[in-house]
Amino acid sequence: MADISSRTSERNRADLWFDPLCPFAWITSRWMLEVEEVRDVEVVWHVMSLGYLNKDRDIPEAYRTMLAPAWGPVRVLLAAQERYGDKVLLPMYNAFGQRIHLEGRKLHEQADGGLALIAEVLAETGLDADLVDAATDPSWDEAVARSHHEGMDAVGDDVGTPTIHVNGTAFFGPVLSKIPRGEEAGRLWDGCVAVASFPYFYELKRSRTGDLDFS
Repeated sequence: MADISSRTSERNRADLWFDPLCPFAWITSRWMLEVEEVRDVEVVWHVMSLGYLNKDRDIPEAYRTMLAPAWGPVRVLLAAQERYGDKVLLPMYNAFGQRIHLEGRKLHEQADGGLALIAEVLAETGLDADLVDAATDPSWDEAVARSHHEGMDAVGDDVGTPTIHVNGTAFFGPVLSKIPRGEEAGRLWDGCVAVASFPYFYELKRSRTGDLDFS
């Protein structure tokens, strides 16, 4: 896996860690694609794992059931990254998000734990079909843990995804219920970077109202 510091210039780099199962990360990732259009920012994509994050936690049984198949996509993402390079992560994430979030095909509701869905993602992105084998191969879990810790160690173990690193500053969020577009996306980015860059800033939070809107 390439050194993240060498992928793009420090001034313009925003590293984003995602798990393809997380709807909040999906909205934030779509926002970051908007930010790239209106600000001098290049997003570099990385994998974190909700399965790894929660494996030793006391979590509700319903959430544990939802996370049971979560290892498959992240293992396959990292296997594809090793074979093809970093460039495959965003197209694969786009394909996963289309199916999981926009089409509502939740992996824990699939009889095969999402293996057919993963195969569809590989076919759509033109990647080797045999990469689906990584979904059930725990030998990839060391790579999962490594990628996870690259992103999460800087923000602590009490948060998840989305996590963003920019210019030496790391933060969890922003958690959004709708995708900001155009200059609205840029203004939100400016505010996030300004707040996160203040060395004594810790947390700013309010309760979410309304449903998630992926439009």
